[in-house]
Amino acid sequence: MHRHFHIYKPFGYLSQFIYEKKRNKKLLGELYAFPDKTMAIGRLDEDSEGLLFLTTDGMMSEIVRGKHMEKEYYAQVDGIINQQAVDRLQEGVEIGVKGTRYLTKNCMARLLDTPDLPYRKIRDERHGPTSWVSITLTEGKFRQVRKMTAAVGFPTLRLVRVRIGETWLADLQPGEVREVDALV
Repeated sequence: MHRHFHIYKPFGYLSQFIYEKKRNKKLLGELYAFPDKTMAIGRLDEDSEGLLFLTTDGMMSEIVRGKHMEKEYYAQVDGIINQQAVDRLQEGVEIGVKGTRYLTKNCMARLLDTPDLPYRKIRDERHGPTSWVSITLTEGKFRQVRKMTAAVGFPTLRLVRVRIGETWLADLQPGEVREVDALV
């Protein structure tokens, strides 16, 4: 019988269980006693946080990573993002992927008030204002949201995945793991 988990991946952790390079990194296995053969479905980079699915069912990975499954991110950006930049995000922007230029697919994006997320200090206010934007994707290129916001002039300072499909981060706290009956 397969087992499934929702986790709030904290900032500073890798979305993996084994890291073979020499540097000391924080790994998901430090957060919970996961069963053998547990794998993360998709990834969040070390500097990102939020909802991550884990499972012992390899077939589930294909379903969740599929192009029909929406992933919603809240990005805290440098500066006060405007509607013009949000419109550009929705229409697709050119980013670099593996050394080539790539035009992102149309997506949903909207301005946000400061979301109710666990506090994490990003920087001192004297370094200028920040604002928030929601971006919902059905694709997932390496560091895509960060590259997209930078392409419209508002580099990402904090990135939190808040939703995968119909599952929300809700009240999970950084590092918290919940075993669930099914992922989707």
